[in-house]
Amino acid sequence: MSRREPSTSGMGVALAALALVLAAWSALHLSQSASHAAATASPSATPAGLPSALEGFRADVWYLPDDSMLGFVEVPPGSFVMGSDPSVDPLAFDIERWGDGQVQGTVHLDRFHMGRYEVTVAQYAAFVRASGHVPVDPRAWQAPLEHPATFVSWPDAVAYASWLDEALHASEAVPPPLRRLLGDGWRVTLPSEAQWEKAARGSDGRIYPWGDAPLRDRANFRSGSTMPVGSFPCSECAHGLSDMSGNVWEWTRSSYRPYPFLAGNDQARLDADALWVMRGGSFGDGEQLVRAANRGGADPGARRPFIGFRLALTRD
Repeated sequence: MSRREPSTSGMGVALAALALVLAAWSALHLSQSASHAAATASPSATPAGLPSALEGFRADVWYLPDDSMLGFVEVPPGSFVMGSDPSVDPLAFDIERWGDGQVQGTVHLDRFHMGRYEVTVAQYAAFVRASGHVPVDPRAWQAPLEHPATFVSWPDAVAYASWLDEALHASEAVPPPLRRLLGDGWRVTLPSEAQWEKAARGSDGRIYPWGDAPLRDRANFRSGSTMPVGSFPCSECAHGLSDMSGNVWEWTRSSYRPYPFLAGNDQARLDADALWVMRGGSFGDGEQLVRAANRGGADPGARRPFIGFRLALTRD
């Protein structure tokens, strides 16, 4: 992976482009946020009782997906091309350029596992009930249980990942394949920006998780609300992951910086006052914002009806 820093002029262009994109993105969603908040009447301060069973999920393990890895899907080690080439993807933003004269960069990542689905309302509600975590926005558990949790800030997402990591390490109900990884030093966390992009687009540089054309039957975008996770079958999506485009924007553990991506930046600025990268676009976005290489960013305290998250399992 290249360690060259971007030039001063390249950084200026990237930051200027970031400001424009964030301004447009905010304007696009302010009306959605206001209307959703107005429609929510007196939400409960704590989640209501959760069901004893939920199809496709394990109620005895905090409503994680019912498979041998509790929803974590392996992404093999290796290199992938990060960022966008405007000659290939005419919808690319300038903030997706690698910088220092390059349009894209090659990044090597060790093996990791990515959550098949976005974290659901049931999973997040189970966390709040078990941990007593505060502060949270009660609207996070007002949607149906199989929908992605929203109105979740970056610290809320980090707290959920930390709690689930501890809970899984202590649980005797964890299936053996996952238990072996946890015992070998793997941990639950938010994905880095690079991990998210590799998981979304694979190693072939595709524009969307399923290929190079925007397909409305593969993801929830240009719609009016979230949908249950995994609602769109997508056998050709990279690594068999669901909803990597649309449904909700997903927090990562990477602070928003101009490219090139440097893994060390994630660890160096976890406690910094910064914008944090979100990926994937949301239900209300169009084709340009749900591309796999598109970058969004928000203040860590932002809680919106179109922001959620998914988890990763890493050993870094």
